[in-house]
Amino acid sequence: MGCATCSNKIDGVPNGCKSNGSCGNGGCSKLTTFNWLANMALPANTEIFNCVEVRFKNGRKEFFINADQFSLYEGDIVKVEATTGHDVGVVCLTGELVRLQMQKKNIFLQKADLKKIHRKANENDVDKWLEGRAKETEAMLNARAVANELNLKMKISDVEYQGDLSKVVFYYTADERVDFRDLIRKLADTFKVRIEMKQIGARQEAGRLGGIGSCGRELCCSTWLTDFRSVSTSAARYQQLSLNPTKLAGQCGKLKCCLNFELDTYVDELKKFPDTKLKLKTKKGNAFFQKMDIFANKMWYSYQDEPYEFIEMTLDRVKEVIAINKKEEKVDSLKDFSTVLVEAKPDYENVVGQDDLTRFDKQMKQKKRRPKKKSGNKSGQGQSQQGGNNKQAQNKDNQNTGERKGPSAKKKPFKKRRPNNRNKPNKDAQSKPTE
Repeated sequence: MGCATCSNKIDGVPNGCKSNGSCGNGGCSKLTTFNWLANMALPANTEIFNCVEVRFKNGRKEFFINADQFSLYEGDIVKVEATTGHDVGVVCLTGELVRLQMQKKNIFLQKADLKKIHRKANENDVDKWLEGRAKETEAMLNARAVANELNLKMKISDVEYQGDLSKVVFYYTADERVDFRDLIRKLADTFKVRIEMKQIGARQEAGRLGGIGSCGRELCCSTWLTDFRSVSTSAARYQQLSLNPTKLAGQCGKLKCCLNFELDTYVDELKKFPDTKLKLKTKKGNAFFQKMDIFANKMWYSYQDEPYEFIEMTLDRVKEVIAINKKEEKVDSLKDFSTVLVEAKPDYENVVGQDDLTRFDKQMKQKKRRPKKKSGNKSGQGQSQQGGNNKQAQNKDNQNTGERKGPSAKKKPFKKRRPNNRNKPNKDAQSKPTE
């Protein structure tokens, strides 16, 4: 998730807003909540709810009480109370929606011992907070190296420094119980701070780190999903999915949480269908179930002698055959109950009515070239003019009679004649008047 105002560098890498996790609109954080009650006015004589929700690293959120009535808005960096010392976080939710979120998570203001907000963070608090953020990657790599030296079967996936740099929390996953007492001693000697180890599950790890799922969208556990319910392979069987572990597993290595999203709908629809183990009895032989389309209300059966031939039947037709079999009677053939319609396939070779694919292209016709006539010896200007007068007279006669004979009747294109200096009259002769 990124802000809409983030730009890209020359090489296409996101440039970012340089807020380093303190974005005003919370767009770069995980598990964001849209405050749809922000612009609604409160009833008369009603005070603003004095609790706020503060976000820390990778979706970790906690509720704090605003005892001193600071004017806090979403995106403000605040200094809050911690178990030991203080911590720094970003306000992600204020107003009446915080009350609803606390009721959803069964946190009541009267019974819960909420921690307080000290004040808004100043420049020194923010600098120390960013300094801790810069040390987290190096601390995680050093912790992994120490764990490998001690041969501990654990995976350290994330590290979080407290805002005052007095404590470091290491998040890890492990299949078995791990004795990390020696690890804590070595890490405490290395970092000179208080060390805390927290074990999380594979799904919580994927939610903290984030990623892209096989659907092309961001992981549900890092955007909106907080309730991790158990997922079994029966959910895939109900939805007629192939039991392929590589396709059913998510980024965490467990079964995808989205298998439970539509499970109730599939279970309700399957109640309409008969038992798939029931065989249909015909005179040709018994037919067994192959597959079904739940939402199209269709089922496919095949004869035991012809397992590769699928016979499509609607749900009502299948129930009709089962009712006949209950009367200890057999139908002639399942093909009599099949509702497959043979559609007339169009002839794609001549769909438009013209076979030629280049019918819209302009075809360049090759013009026939006429053989050039060999010009005879030119005896003088008088002969050429006389021949030209004879041709003009002949053309006029043809036009008057309406007859066109031979190629001479066609109009010839104008050709620019090459100037001949010998036949060109003298300028002095043209200037003199004729007597």
